[in-house]
Amino acid sequence: LAVMDPETMEDVTADGETIGEVMFRGNIVMKGYLKNPGASEEAFRGGWFHSGDLGVMHPDGYLQLKDRSKDIIISGGENISSIEVEDALYKHPGIIAAAVVARPDDKWGETPCAFVELPPGYSLSEEEVIEHCRGLLARFKCPRTVLFHDVPKTSTGKIQKYLLRDQVRNLSSC
Repeated sequence: LAVMDPETMEDVTADGETIGEVMFRGNIVMKGYLKNPGASEEAFRGGWFHSGDLGVMHPDGYLQLKDRSKDIIISGGENISSIEVEDALYKHPGIIAAAVVARPDDKWGETPCAFVELPPGYSLSEEEVIEHCRGLLARFKCPRTVLFHDVPKTSTGKIQKYLLRDQVRNLSSC
């Protein structure tokens, strides 16, 4: 198990801050994708299985997962973890479900867009949600857009971010 730079295939510094992709290899890892040699080749680039998870390695050898690589928001050259923003949203007592995805932005490239579900009879404004986040996060990490409606989930309760990404693509750029 390693946290590596996917381009150089070198271990990231074990400082608890440098983000890399979580990779692993060994005799308990799958051999590849059934009847899909192209996907297998990509997944095992460099002899390691590329998990798609981003994490940091701490000096004591512990691994901390930060986000999925496809969920990282790159705004003005800064990486924003959607999980970090979602954690801030869940700290609001009126938010029962939240998901954050990248929204295209003409100036910044991408900005965080929050989808928020409220309990029946509860109301919040977009400004109140953004202000809540500003008390917990650096300003550039706070959502610039907040949309209020039910957050789509699978039958097991996992949020379907791909549906939210589709909705955001249909919004005009900021």
